[in-house]
Amino acid sequence: MAEKIRALYPGCPPVEASGIAAHTAARGSGRVGRSAAGRALDDQAVALAAAAWVRHRHTRYDELLMSGQERAAARSEIRDDMDRVLDRWGRL
Repeated sequence: MAEKIRALYPGCPPVEASGIAAHTAARGSGRVGRSAAGRALDDQAVALAAAAWVRHRHTRYDELLMSGQERAAARSEIRDDMDRVLDRWGRL
């Protein structure tokens, strides 16, 4: 999966691609990497995994949720920050 992430996002640092792959494929996690699409390395599934990683690791998303903000509002608030990171990684 890390190789597929780097293929879709060539600017993604290798350590981050490895982190995304490990996190999303954790057994029993229910994450996209454990789905049939994720195991098949479907582009959309890999993109969702990368977006989730960026949302949690590169934005204030978790902080907003912990402060009581609704999920949809928090996602809306951090969307531009998330998109900047994915764009910097060279999203295809």
